[in-house]
Amino acid sequence: MTPNEVSIALYRDKAENYDRSAEFTMPLRIRTIALLQLQAGQTVLDIGAGTGLSYGLLREAVGTSGQVLAFEQSPEMFEIARARVLQKDWANVWHANEAAETVRLPALADAVLFNYTHDICRTPEAVANILRQLKPRARVAMAGIKFFPWWTGPLNLLAWLKNRPYNAKAADLWQPWSLVAAHCDGFSWRSTQWGMGYIASGVYKGSQT
Repeated sequence: MTPNEVSIALYRDKAENYDRSAEFTMPLRIRTIALLQLQAGQTVLDIGAGTGLSYGLLREAVGTSGQVLAFEQSPEMFEIARARVLQKDWANVWHANEAAETVRLPALADAVLFNYTHDICRTPEAVANILRQLKPRARVAMAGIKFFPWWTGPLNLLAWLKNRPYNAKAADLWQPWSLVAAHCDGFSWRSTQWGMGYIASGVYKGSQT
């Protein structure tokens, strides 16, 4: 199985209860979205959007004159997001059931959210495809899981075990932001969750081809 196929399989049984399980990290989601410094009328991209839990927060930030773009490769997760958009009648949300490596957006984005999208962040083809669809100087914000500092030793088994049920690349946790950070100015990150998580932000340099 490819990493994408593994990821889809992992989320097949998680979709139904995902919103409830994501409540624990909702404060981090809110903090990460705040790092985007969104303004009314902007276009924001939600990477690996899952069940669409960030849509409402992003819409509040860009207003009715702005647009939320999103994609999610899990059919089960996307179906919940699709139902959410229909129920709320969110006319300014565009989303697709597509993979990060191949998705084509209807517009360039002013900002991009990577919220717990580890496999995407560790896939060069996915990162390249996403970044080329951002405007130069687009703001980037990220959140996810990482290893504890190396000197903590066995504690990193906990991080791996925590990541394994959700991601195909569960062991690639030393600098999960590095592929994105290489294309940003002013990129910085800080630890969360007692060292097992992170939030980060920067500004996309542009000229990704």
